[in-house]
Amino acid sequence: MAEASTLSQPAKPLQGRVAIVTGGSRGIGRAISLHLASLGASLVINYTSNSAHADQVAALINSTSGSPRAVAVQADVSDPSQVKSLFDAAGAAFNTPLHILVNSAGILDDKYPSLLDTDLETFDRILAANTRGAFLCCKEAAVRMRDVGAGGRIICLTTSLVASLRPGYGAYTASKAAVEAMVKILAKELKGTRIAANCVAPGPIATEMFFAGKTEEMVKKVVEECPLSRLGQAEDVAPVVGFLAGDAGEWVNGQVIRVNGGYV
Repeated sequence: MAEASTLSQPAKPLQGRVAIVTGGSRGIGRAISLHLASLGASLVINYTSNSAHADQVAALINSTSGSPRAVAVQADVSDPSQVKSLFDAAGAAFNTPLHILVNSAGILDDKYPSLLDTDLETFDRILAANTRGAFLCCKEAAVRMRDVGAGGRIICLTTSLVASLRPGYGAYTASKAAVEAMVKILAKELKGTRIAANCVAPGPIATEMFFAGKTEEMVKKVVEECPLSRLGQAEDVAPVVGFLAGDAGEWVNGQVIRVNGGYV
C-alpha cells in the first residue's frame, strides 16, 4: 500500500494554490499562466499596459475551470507601490496566501545594439524592467511567503544568453545575469522558510519579443545553430516552470535551468 501511495499523483497538483505570473498575458508568460491553471492553480495575470491580452487569458482559464480562478491585474513591476498593490490584489481575489511567483515580465531592445551603441536611457529602461522588477517582486513574494510560513516557490525567467554571451544583447544579458545572481543568493537567505527560489533560462523561443527586429536570415541562422533544428515554443518552457512550482520540484533550489534545446 505504501508503494502504491508513493506512485499515485494528484490530478491537480497545484489545486488550492495561488500564483502570480508577471508578464503573464503574452508569449512565455501566457503559456505559463495557462499551464499552471491546468495544474489547478488560481492565477493573477499581471500586465503592464495592454489589458485586452490579459483579460483574454483570464477569460480562457475561467471558461474552462467551472469557477473564477484567474484575474488580470495591471502593475508596472519596476514601481514598488504598484508591486505591493499587485500582491494585495492576489490576496483580495482568492483569500488564500500566495504560494507561487513566476517573474516573467521583461523587455529587450529589438535593435540589438552593441554596448558602445546602447544609450543610457535604453540601458536604464531594460534594467528597470528586468532587474529592478525582479528584485521588487522577489522581495515582496519572499516576505509574504515567509510571514505566512507555508513555504512557496519563486521562479524568475532569465535567458540562456547569460551562458552564450552573444554580441548585441549586452544590456539585456546583464539585466538577466543580475537576476540569476540575486535568485541564487535569495535561495540561501531563505533557509528554514521552505521557500525555493530558482531561475528558468529559455533559449530562442518563437514569441513576438524574439522576432521583433530580426530578419528572416537572422532567424534562419538561429535555427541552424540549434542542435534540435528549430525554435523553441513557449509550451516547451511552461512545463519546466510547472514542475518547479509543484511539490516534486522542492529539492531543486538555487538553480538556473537552461531550457534551450542545446542552443548556447
